[in-house]
Parts: sequence; structure tokens; C-alpha cells
Amino acid sequence: MMLLRTDDDIYRARLVYLGPTGYTFPIQLPYAQYGLGAIVFAVTEAATWLATGGSWAGTGVALGATLPLTALIWRHVDPDRPARKVLATAARDWRRTGPPAVGPTARYTARKVQVTR
Repeated sequence: MMLLRTDDDIYRARLVYLGPTGYTFPIQLPYAQYGLGAIVFAVTEAATWLATGGSWAGTGVALGATLPLTALIWRHVDPDRPARKVLATAARDWRRTGPPAVGPTARYTARKVQVTR
């Protein structure tokens, strides 16, 4: 008798949670994406809670904003750039970006340009 192996090894290598046995999810999400989504939800929930003055309507807004924000972050995540590095880079760029420097600009003239054939 020949024993056939399932292709679950592929999902184990990608660290994907397929859902409870017999009831798989319609989408495949890596374990790290669940954690990132929970963190993004907590941050957006806190922001909407403060912005709305403690209204529970902000929870729906936070949940609705969590999905696209997590997808946006995850679009830039790969094995070479983990999620924490992507978030750190985004925060660093956001803090360091300032107004353009004001001062003398370079002036270029074509006085000394020679065209040869």
C-alpha cells in the first residue's frame, strides 16, 4: 500500500494558519499578519477612541481601517524586510521629513558648452 503525503508541508513552511480542522478559512494569512493586524487594530482603536471622545462608533472605523492598513504594510514585507523594519522605516521617514531647504539654488548656464560633430 502506498501512503500519499498531503501538501500541508508547503503551508507549514510558509507558516500559514488554515483554520480549524475541517473548517478552513477562505483566505490564507501568515501567522505574522495576524499579530500585525492586532497591533494595527489596537493603535487605530486608541486613535479613534481619542478622536471621537470615547464613542463606540470608532471601533467600526478602527476595524475597517485595520484591514487596508495591514494589507498596505504587508505589501512591503518580505523575508528580507520584516514588518518591524518596514514600520520603523516609515516612522523614521515620517519624523525626519521636513520642509525643503531654503537658500540659494544652483544656477547652470550653457555659456561653456561646446557641441562637436
